[in-house]
Amino acid sequence: MATATSLSLAQAPGAATGSLPSLGDNSELSAAAERRIGDRIAVSIYRDPDYLDDPVLGDYLQNIWQPLMAAARARGELNAELDERFSWEVFLVRDRSVNAFALPGGYFGVHLGLIASVSNADELAAVLAHELSHVTQRHISRLMTQQNRQAPWMIAAMVLGALAASKNPNAASAAIVGGQAVAVQNQLNFSRDMEREADRVGFGVMTDAGFASRGVASMFEKLQQASQLNDNGSFPYLRSHPLTTERIAEAQSRLQLDAKASAKPSRQSESEAGKARVLHAMMALRARILAGPGVDALRSMVAEAQRRPASLPLLQSPATAANIRDAGALYGGALAATQLRDFAGARTLLARLKPAVAEIPTASHALGLLSIEIDLLAGVVPPSASSFDMAKATARADVLTQGRALMAAQRAREVSGRLQTWVASHPKDAAAWQLLAAAYGNQNQTVRSIRAEAESRAAQLDYAAALDRLKAAQAFMRSNPASADYVEGSIIDTRTRQIELVLKEQALQDKVDR
Repeated sequence: MATATSLSLAQAPGAATGSLPSLGDNSELSAAAERRIGDRIAVSIYRDPDYLDDPVLGDYLQNIWQPLMAAARARGELNAELDERFSWEVFLVRDRSVNAFALPGGYFGVHLGLIASVSNADELAAVLAHELSHVTQRHISRLMTQQNRQAPWMIAAMVLGALAASKNPNAASAAIVGGQAVAVQNQLNFSRDMEREADRVGFGVMTDAGFASRGVASMFEKLQQASQLNDNGSFPYLRSHPLTTERIAEAQSRLQLDAKASAKPSRQSESEAGKARVLHAMMALRARILAGPGVDALRSMVAEAQRRPASLPLLQSPATAANIRDAGALYGGALAATQLRDFAGARTLLARLKPAVAEIPTASHALGLLSIEIDLLAGVVPPSASSFDMAKATARADVLTQGRALMAAQRAREVSGRLQTWVASHPKDAAAWQLLAAAYGNQNQTVRSIRAEAESRAAQLDYAAALDRLKAAQAFMRSNPASADYVEGSIIDTRTRQIELVLKEQALQDKVDR
């Protein structure tokens, strides 16, 4: 999924200095209108089989994304209106190519191939900061204002078509309503000035967030190498956003002259940075495996893990590059074996890695989550479930993974109790709503289960499906008076009216747009 409004992946991040002029916001498209376009696109992406909600990788990504967002706010790059109106949602795409992209309204996509290819969190931060800056600087809306007069529904269809074209160029014209792939490409590509502004602003956001500027340099080297080798398709952004000698020179100059960046305090000590590299090696292999490389590749990863030393040294910082690769290979081998349903082999590889990362809390935690995954896929209750206290779970991966384990242990009441609190503060978490629906259903709380299903649909902007489920809940209560839950019934009635209003507003806006 690339081209269209996609950014060419962290291309040449720019200077941190605030003295350079911005391009100015000459967009005629309001933030609300841009968000509506983004929502139209997001609905289709949520339905795409390549959309992936993996809580473990999602949390890893958020630990990079949130400091970037905070830095953008602190620098004044993200104003209050955009902060409130836009989604600022980052989602994963099950695609092995190296790419990331920004969409209207503050939606961002990250291919699993990107996570699998970058060497560390700093390189990934360079990518995300550049993408973020395209949105905070209103580049997408400026393009829409300057280069087209199509209705918003047409723009959304064209963007989706261009994204589809990156997967199958031959299908581009079929996917784009009322246009051709070449026309979309010409209309929605970022200009050179916009790329350079995103370079400059993105660099400042990244370094202010505490990430090392060397991540820019190493990411840029990857892009240059891919460009020089005549990209074979692994780097989609090089086709839609090719590197230019001008941007290369500016980026190199910025890295050499930015003494201020080198003087900024790092968000991590050298010891923490070493531990972070171990975690990244594990997450990179997770991304590679979840991208679906095929049975032969999975078997190869298991074999590679089995060739690693039987006993790894304790991975304390500074861990050697070889030790870090060993850790990643063992984690990847365990996950690959799980995918192949060799659960005994997965547990063996996990046991070999566990003592080596004993003093790296983030890596040990990732192993704990993988151990639970292995047990659940094997159809057994994780032994660790007996000690779970979901009330103490704060990370999304913990909440969802422990919740699934407790469901397997027939402790649905604990799951629903924790998830009620979770969705109150995370109402857009579709997976949490779906798990809550299962927990309520397990307790024969049918009305609440149906309402949770409706909220799961609404969280992914499928309001028609959400309304259908809410009406189903109302019908169930009418036909089963004994099941009446008056508090829940009142909530369902209110949510039904709210979603009906949303659908009416969308229908009216469609008429205006057309």
